[in-house]
Amino acid sequence: MAGSKGIAAVAQLARRTKAQRGGNVAVRQDFDRQAVDSMAVWRDLYLESLGARNYSEETRAGRLNALNHFLAWAAERDLTKAGEITRPILESYQRWLWKLVRPGGRRLGWSTQRNRLGVLRDWFRWLTRQNVLLHNPASELELPRPEKRLPKGALTITQVEALLAVPNLADPLGVRDRAMLEVFYSTGLRRFELCGLDLVDFNPDRRTLSVRRGKGHKDRVVPVGARAIAWVERYLKEVRPRLCLDTRQTALFLTGYGGPFNPDVVSRMVRDWLESLGLKGSCHLLRHTCATHMLEGGADIRFIQQLLGHAKLDTTAIYTEVSILQLQEVHRRCHPSAQLPEVVGLENQRTAGNFPLGGVECPP
Repeated sequence: MAGSKGIAAVAQLARRTKAQRGGNVAVRQDFDRQAVDSMAVWRDLYLESLGARNYSEETRAGRLNALNHFLAWAAERDLTKAGEITRPILESYQRWLWKLVRPGGRRLGWSTQRNRLGVLRDWFRWLTRQNVLLHNPASELELPRPEKRLPKGALTITQVEALLAVPNLADPLGVRDRAMLEVFYSTGLRRFELCGLDLVDFNPDRRTLSVRRGKGHKDRVVPVGARAIAWVERYLKEVRPRLCLDTRQTALFLTGYGGPFNPDVVSRMVRDWLESLGLKGSCHLLRHTCATHMLEGGADIRFIQQLLGHAKLDTTAIYTEVSILQLQEVHRRCHPSAQLPEVVGLENQRTAGNFPLGGVECPP
């Protein structure tokens, strides 16, 4: 985000310690490791096995977080060994998750509950295969029913243009921020994919971006619009050389510290820009907007799937439910109430006492 001091503050920001920069509070990890079958020990071995099977760092971090929540809950009840866990205990934890109230008075979402319980099922299945347990206490654990929820409505083109105009272009950091927003909207990248872009990944001649090690460790090449290319080139020419404190740094977009962005920081930036317009959302809203606008523009759903990097077409198909334009067109052509005369014609019919649809007066 463009700060009040701009480029002049880069050197000062770079000297700040990690503690001064802030960050999330870590979940408790100081669990008992003295017992042979201590759950903390087997947690670490489980995570090592995931790494050996080429699971991404993000996946392992997510499972570590889910397991730490369970281990902390179990430690409060003097449960430290894997052999002490039974199905009734896991069901008790499931009920605790359901009743848990977070700061602010909100409960855990159903998807979060399913994720934490799903990690436990996989962990105990692994423990059984390692002969740590004779039977799997989580084998019959039923997860909460999944919700089918649509993503937040996409931004309109007018709202997108207003968002793109938020960064202060008089500040060099504002030029960088505008370039990042343009790339988000043009390509539909995930936030961690944008943060992971290197200089060599941007190819203005071919008008493409190479996404390396995206979700699921999958690489893909995505097209970039002409306007986004123009803003990235301006950023590379005018701003990045002033932000780069180390010539060995290869990240495409640099922070005020001269290093690559953290995805959480990018989320806060985009959220603040949207809030300045009276809108709610974050980086993923721009991803939804990109896909929805392409679908409404006539793009085939399979091309949108390739652009977004979805493994399954079902994931992309949700945008056919978000986009309302095609349904509105069918409704206009097929529904009787959508084929009524214009308002002037209705007024004439009302005056004559003749109303369509069986004599039921339709509102003007």
